Amino acid sequence: MGPVALPAWLQPRYRKNAYLFIYYLIQFCGHSWIFTNMTVRFFSFGKDSMVDTFYAIGLVMRLCQLISLLELLHIYVGIESNHLFPRFLQLTERIIILFVVITSQEEVQEKYVVCVLFIFWNLLDMVRYTYSMLSVIGISYVVLTWLSQTLWMPIYPLCVLAEAFAIYQSLPYFESFGTYSTKLPFDLSFYFPYVLKIYLMMLFIGMYFTYSHLYSERRDILKVFPVKKKKM
Repeated sequence: MGPVALPAWLQPRYRKNAYLFIYYLIQFCGHSWIFTNMTVRFFSFGKDSMVDTFYAIGLVMRLCQLISLLELLHIYVGIESNHLFPRFLQLTERIIILFVVITSQEEVQEKYVVCVLFIFWNLLDMVRYTYSMLSVIGISYVVLTWLSQTLWMPIYPLCVLAEAFAIYQSLPYFESFGTYSTKLPFDLSFYFPYVLKIYLMMLFIGMYFTYSHLYSERRDILKVFPVKKKKM
């Protein structure tokens, strides 16, 4: 007797695609809920809704960003095809801004920049996870592919500017409250605002590497779509 073929749902490739589809679906639902909630609140309460954005959707946003750390594991074990270092830069950038800068300072949570930053993040992620989710099951739309590979070009630099502004606005509070700053032996001290200022410069260096990678990835993906030339 010859070898018995495994059912489709037991094959490794099927399980991998099923897992990735569920992961992308969860992320899409989370970010869609955040964006819808922010939109409804803005039209209902106007500018007042921007002040308490973090209180309304901060928990879900933090959950989505923590879950996104799985993407580093996906790339490392090979179930997701992407470059590890650029993705690491993008994820750590958000984790630092969200958990270290915003979550730790209640005064920063009420700033308009938090609302703007959340809008940018969710716009990018809703499109990216929709594209990834459909790609896993073999569905591809030219418009969606183009959008997922193009939307980041104007929005990602704006995200970095908003993140830098959030750091800038948080510095007075870190200086006055001494959050994360501590005294060390031998009359030494660890002054956290200095770390933030250094990271502020590194943020733009990281943006250059990430932007270059995303642009190269965009060029490789979009070149597979034929461009119809008009007949003269």
